[in-house]
Amino acid sequence: MYLEFFAEAPEFGRVVLDDLREPLEAGTVTISRARLHATLPARLQLVLAANPCPCGMSGSPETALACTCTPHTRVRYLGRLSGPLTDRIDLRLRVHRVSTVLAAQRAEHASATSATLRARVSEARGRAAARLAGTPWQLNGEVPGEWLRGDEMRLPGLTTRAIDRALSIGALTVRGYDRILRVAWSIADLAGMPQPGRDELAQALTLRGATP
Repeated sequence: MYLEFFAEAPEFGRVVLDDLREPLEAGTVTISRARLHATLPARLQLVLAANPCPCGMSGSPETALACTCTPHTRVRYLGRLSGPLTDRIDLRLRVHRVSTVLAAQRAEHASATSATLRARVSEARGRAAARLAGTPWQLNGEVPGEWLRGDEMRLPGLTTRAIDRALSIGALTVRGYDRILRVAWSIADLAGMPQPGRDELAQALTLRGATP
């Protein structure tokens, strides 16, 4: 697996970005030419970053008055990230501009070290591998949605009520539903839980940019 990072993602052509849909979905990429047809492995971790508008000043109290973009311009700018592409993105976070005062306050508090975070992730992966022993998969991201929704792994209806409702009203696609399940299982593994509950599903739904 390799990391693919796109800063200022809307500045790239929509065709370029949409070419990422196949490797994100299937973990492979197909190259077709007149006399050649080849399918190659392409497991990747995608990170997209985008400003809220072309000038980058929208959405922050400190810079809102400096933004020169019209509402139509902002919508068109972010619209370059197509629905089918964003539907394949598990985590969507809005990061606000950090003020000078807040930056100084954060500098006073020690954060977790890389070694601590690495150990926590390794333990979570170990839990996932143990649960998936005897299957073709080792990571939550590899598990197909059909299996998570199947008889063996299906979560109780009370647990999945929020995402069931989101799916029924069209706020989620089936692909998005399955991706939320995978993220919820990862959250549970990080917390040392045997399976995700309502809070973990709600957190996964929120991390996707929706409201439970």
